[in-house]
Formats: sequence, structure tokens, C-alpha cells
Amino acid sequence: MENFKLGRYQHFKGNYYQVLHLAKDSETEEFFVVYQPEYGDRGIWIRPLTMFIEKITRNGKTQQRFAKVAD
Repeated sequence: MENFKLGRYQHFKGNYYQVLHLAKDSETEEFFVVYQPEYGDRGIWIRPLTMFIEKITRNGKTQQRFAKVAD
């Protein structure tokens, strides 16, 4: 996971998020992304890394679910 970068990401639907940490589950050793939306109540969320970095296809267009942007 050394090439995964913390920082600002944009979700394919347009909202921005700050990735705060990369965490590892103590039981499964699965990696999770710890992130915070830049809108609303700005709660702290987690999502499996595999889901965070996956490519999705919507309306015939393939793109990253979350794309790294300049901080």
C-alpha cells in the first residue's frame, strides 16, 4: 500500500474528501481508508481500500470511484 497517498480526493459524483489515514483490520489484515467529507457534518468514515480505489462504470463511462486531486 506504499503507493496509496493521503490527501484530497474527489468522488466520481463530484464531492471532495480528505483521506486522513490508511488503517489495517487486526483480524483480517484488510486495509481501510479513513476519510472525512469536506461538506455536511464532516464525520469520519471508513471504506475498504479495494472499494476506494476501484474503477466503476456508470452510464458507459469507466472511472475511478475516488480520484486524487491537488491538496
